[in-house]
Order: sequence, then structure tokens, then C-alpha cells
Amino acid sequence: MLRTSIRNKLIILLLLITIIPFGSSIFVTYIYTKESLKEQSIQENVNLLYQGKINIENYLRELNNFTFSFYNNPEFMSYLRKSEIGEYASRGVAHNVLQSLLYSDESVYRASMSVVKHGEHFTVSKRSTLVSTELLNPEMIDYYKKASESPANLYIEPLNEFNRFTIHRVFRDVPANHILAYVSLEVRPDKVNELSNYLYHEGAEEFYLLNQEGDLIFNSEPNRMNDYEWKDALLTIPESRGTMGWTDATFEGVIFFETISEAAGSWILVKRIPYTTLYESAYGVAAINIFFGIIGLSLVVLATFFVSFKITSPIRILVQNIKEVEEGNMKAQFQSLGTDEIGVLGDRFKSMIEKINHLINREYKLELENKTNQLKVLHSQVNPHFLYNTLQSIGTLALKSKVPEIYASLTHLSQIMRYSMNMSEDVVSVEKEINYIKAYMHLQKQRFGEDLDFKIEVDDEVLANQVPKMILQPIIENYFKHGFVTRDGVGEIKVKCKKKDTNLFISVSDNGIGVSKQRLKEINQYLEEQSIGSHIGLKNVLARLQLYYNENVIFKIQNREKGGFLVTIKLPLEMELNTNESDHS
Repeated sequence: MLRTSIRNKLIILLLLITIIPFGSSIFVTYIYTKESLKEQSIQENVNLLYQGKINIENYLRELNNFTFSFYNNPEFMSYLRKSEIGEYASRGVAHNVLQSLLYSDESVYRASMSVVKHGEHFTVSKRSTLVSTELLNPEMIDYYKKASESPANLYIEPLNEFNRFTIHRVFRDVPANHILAYVSLEVRPDKVNELSNYLYHEGAEEFYLLNQEGDLIFNSEPNRMNDYEWKDALLTIPESRGTMGWTDATFEGVIFFETISEAAGSWILVKRIPYTTLYESAYGVAAINIFFGIIGLSLVVLATFFVSFKITSPIRILVQNIKEVEEGNMKAQFQSLGTDEIGVLGDRFKSMIEKINHLINREYKLELENKTNQLKVLHSQVNPHFLYNTLQSIGTLALKSKVPEIYASLTHLSQIMRYSMNMSEDVVSVEKEINYIKAYMHLQKQRFGEDLDFKIEVDDEVLANQVPKMILQPIIENYFKHGFVTRDGVGEIKVKCKKKDTNLFISVSDNGIGVSKQRLKEINQYLEEQSIGSHIGLKNVLARLQLYYNENVIFKIQNREKGGFLVTIKLPLEMELNTNESDHS
């Protein structure tokens, strides 16, 4: 019973292909989710740290850029270049510059300037007016020396005892390189602290801002003892950004770092995140996945039994009806099997049986109608020999009456009728088809005289090749129906038959006005469809070619560049099917 019952087999199969993969997927999902969310969290923190770097860097650049505008102050530049101490009015220029710097940003607490040539040092703050003192040797001052040695002409001094950092800028005599002055801005770190607070979660993460010497600018853990072994390891890393794992007695996790550009002070943003924080979201998601996985697994087991019974019942009904169809009973003996996929299958099966019955009846009727039409055609045909003899008698009379043109026309007409009325040949040589076209064109030439010219070029090596009968005349006749009347000048038709590799190329071109792009698109669409249109001849030719060559035929219509219409046919030299059209009538 177990081996023959599809129901039991289906139950066992569904249980095997659901429980094992589903249970495995729960475990794999936990592992993958844990690592995936870890990587996602790392990437999010990398992006966050990068954005924080951009914000702090822009702020420092903004403070630094305040000094650049004074290069455009000719009075100030002239004052700096003087070798002697200026009078009171000249010092007023220095006072105005320092006042502008002092109030350029609300975080600036003090602005000072050391003029090298004068040996003067000016200081102004928001609590005092301009104070002038004698300048000591600036090269002996450490922060001035670091600023002058920096490629960016900048040095940011770390926090002093008043919890303020100082930006020291070297003011050079551009385009020369000697130093005119040192400009310093003592800044409260309020804005830097505000931007830093956006970059970490208090209590779960740590954030530090330090300079290249390892001095702290911002510390999210001010109460922790100054034991930062990781700083030494971090400062030795050549990369300007990245991550590194770190484990010590108080921390086990990942350290993220991002370095501000040298033009903005080269500060380093550092963020430390413990593994417990990184995996926190992963643990939560994994627990949820496991919970829903167990529920899903239980539902799958229940659904397995339900589906097995639901599916097998209508399948048995379908199998029984298929057996009846095999025995010749073409009627489906069952009601609707439902609205699901099995029900749709049953409905389609019933619809298929009805269509088969309909097609059988229709084919039988078409066969009867075809035989009747063939009989009518035989009754309506005139004896070809009678027509040939009559045309020959008229031709003889034309010669006796010394009218050779009539004789030539009758000869061509007779050749055309003999070729077209010969029902025993569906496939002819290229030579016969071309001779037929020549006779047809001579009659058209007789009709239109000097208004028509034609040219036929055929490779001798293709004359013996076989092609379906009368495939060129409908194409040429299409020109006389649609293009000859609208031509400019003498009407021209060219027929070419060439051999290339294992294919026969036939082209028919004229000098009419062609068709519009929209009309050409409609014709191509018509040739692909089963509808009836104005270009029945072209469609019949294509249908007959496909009958003999299947999908190996290429039938292309297009407008010529110089005007007119071009039909190109590509055929294999050898037919795949050796059959007659009469077999399909």
C-alpha cells in the first residue's frame, strides 16, 4: 500500500522536503543573521563616522577659512609688510582684523596675531580690548613652529586648562614664502562636542576625538582613568580610516577610526563598540526568526497532511477520465474540481476535450468542403488544349496579316498560361521561373512601351536549382498595383538571383516612391499575423516559402535609399521538405 499509494508517498515526501530543510534553515538563518547584522552594523558605523568626519572637518575649515579673506585686504597686507612699527592708525588695521576674527563665530573666545617684522603680539577677547605686547622669537614657540612646518600651514593646539583648543595659522607673503604673521583663534569646543554627541550612543558605545600626538579633544568617558593602550596601537596604523579588533581587561570589541584631512588639523575620530552591542540586534532578530520558524514548521507539518489529501482526490478523478479518453470516450464525466490549481487543471482538461471534439468535426467538414470546391474548379476549367490551339490559330493569323507584335504577345501569353495552368508542378527550376517572369514582363512592356524598363540578372550556376513555382510574379505585380502609377520618369524593375555560400539570394527592386515608415511597419506586422490585408500576394509568397523551407527562409521588405521598394529573399539551395502544395490543399 505504501509503495502504490500516491497519497502516502506524497505525505512522506512533503515531510522530508520540508522538515529537514526548514529545520536546517532555522540554524543557518541564525548563523547568517548574526554575521550579516554584525557586518551591517559595522558598515552603518563606518558611514556614520565618515559623516561625522565631514561635519567636524567642515566646521574646522570654516574657522580656518576666516583668515583667508584678509589676503584681499590691501591695507592689512601693507601693514604686515612694513619693516617698522606703524603708527596708531596702522595698528588700528590690526585691531579691526582681530575684531572681525573674534566675532566671526560664536565659539571663538580669543583672537591673537603675532606680526613677525614688527615684533608685536596683539590679543583681543570678548572680555578685553586690544592688548599689545612684545613678540618673542616665534621660532622658539612650539605651536608656531609646528604650524610653520605643516604643509597646510596649520596646527591645532589641544585643549588647554580652560577647556579650549587653539587654531594657529601661518600667514605667508603670497606668492613669496616668508612668514608675515601668525594668527591664532582660541575656540570653545561647544560645536565640536555637539557634533560628537551625534556619533555614539551613550552607555553602549564610546567616542573619542584626538590629534596626531594622541591628545584628547573629546572624551565620551571623562570619568574613566587615562589608560588608553589602544591609542598607541591606533597611532601606528598608516591608514587614515578603517576598523580594528581590540581586546583588553575592560573592552572586547571593534574600534572604528576616521582621520580628518591635513588641511583641517588631522584630528582622528575614534569609536569603540563592544561585541555585545554589535550582536545585540542580531540576537533579537535571530530569536524572532527561530520563534516564527518553529511556528512555520508546525504549520508545514499540518499543511502536508491537508495538501496530500486535497491534491490526491481530484487527481484520481482526472486519471479516471484520462483512461476513458484513451478508450475512445471523448466526454469528461466529472463536475468542477474546485477553484485551485487542480480545479483549473480539471477545467482545462474538459476544455481541451471539447476543443478536440470541435476540431475533429471541423476538419471533417473542411475535408468535405475542400473536395466539393475541387470538383467545382474542375467543372469550371476550360480545356487548356483548346485555349492553346485557339491562341496558336490567332498567332498564325497575325503572321499572315504581317503583325509580328501580336504574334509575340500571343506567344508570351501562351507561355504564361501554360506555366500557370500546369498543376502537376509545384516546384520548378530557377530557369523556368525566370523564363516565366521574362514572358510576363514582355507583355507589360508591350502594354506600357517606353514608360517601362526591366532588367534580369541571374547567375548561371543557380539556373538548375529548384524553387517553389510563381514566387516572383506576385512581387512584381505588386509594383504595377502600388508603385508604377506614382513613379517619376520611366518605371524600372530589376530582378537578381545570386548564389552565396549555401544560399540563394533573390531581390526584386523598383523605382517607385516606396512607402512611409508607418506603412512599412504595418506591412511587416501584417506579414507576421494571420489577418487579411491589401498585400495578399506578398503574404501568400511568404506562406508558400515557409511551407517548403520552414524557418530557414528570410523575407525582407524595405525602402531603397534612392527611392523605390526592395524585396529580398534568402533561401537555402536545398529544400528541407520534399513535398507538394497539393498535399496540403
